Amino acid sequence: MSELTSMMNIGKEMARKLTSVGIESSEKLIETGAKDAFLKLKQRYPNVCLVHLYTLEGAIHNTEYNRLSEDTKKELKEFSDFLKK
Repeated sequence: MSELTSMMNIGKEMARKLTSVGIESSEKLIETGAKDAFLKLKQRYPNVCLVHLYTLEGAIHNTEYNRLSEDTKKELKEFSDFLKK
């Protein structure tokens, strides 16, 4: 299993948080998906924000989070906004 910190956008703090919610490897993050991983993080760490969701999506696709397509960002923002309701 690959370490989370070997993924683009995932630093030690994010890796620690992901591990605390049961996502302990890059394979597990990919399997879980950005939205479900974000939901788990949000339940444990209510202050995680949209940028964290972008970071997770970018890590899964091995791209810098600020280079995600506008369509992807829009979809992720809608998901994040839905969780706020």
